[in-house]
Amino acid sequence: MTGPITMRAFHADDRTGDWRVVGDGATAVFRTGSFAAGARLVEAIAAAAADAGAHHPDVDLRHDTVTVRLLTATDDYMGMTTDDVELAARISDLARAQGLAADPTLVQTVQVTIDALVSADVMPFWAAVLGYERRADSPDEDLIDPRWRGPSIWFQDMDAPRPQRNRFHIDVWVPPELAEQRVAAALAAGGTLVRDASPTWWTLADAEGNEVDVTCATGRD
Repeated sequence: MTGPITMRAFHADDRTGDWRVVGDGATAVFRTGSFAAGARLVEAIAAAAADAGAHHPDVDLRHDTVTVRLLTATDDYMGMTTDDVELAARISDLARAQGLAADPTLVQTVQVTIDALVSADVMPFWAAVLGYERRADSPDEDLIDPRWRGPSIWFQDMDAPRPQRNRFHIDVWVPPELAEQRVAAALAAGGTLVRDASPTWWTLADAEGNEVDVTCATGRD
């Protein structure tokens, strides 16, 4: 692994325009138009990343898109590095060579947050029932799907019980340029604004008070 970098530094590189850093790494979604075209892109990515060692991308092939996620995960770090920048640039070049464009409006990631008085008392249950593992760099706060398919779970400590309030909420990570649009759509659909911490996050609630945070990378580093 080369040197860690911030989310801001990843986006500052002029070769990463196809990519958006969300809650679980840098992601790009390439519109392919067909499963066969997507398979060709995946084949090219596999060949290009053959020398990446343990730093392979996660690739999701669908009938009309290919989603690629880059994240460096070690025993004491989970985030972006200069290696991720180089691999992102290489993958974008491969997509352009095949006439494929990225669509950042399709990028998002979802995280579940559980409010707990004592996180250590409840984390083992959720790890067992979901088959999840503790995240290496934050084992007292985060559980992750070892297959990187399900949403991560963050355990948020409470100072006191919160009766008559939901103890779970969803964090929806979106690209920064889409955050206000997503908030506006949710409000137009009957939601209410609970708290405004823009431009980093907004807490919204549905008609019965169930909460969700819309969040992005802006202001985090």
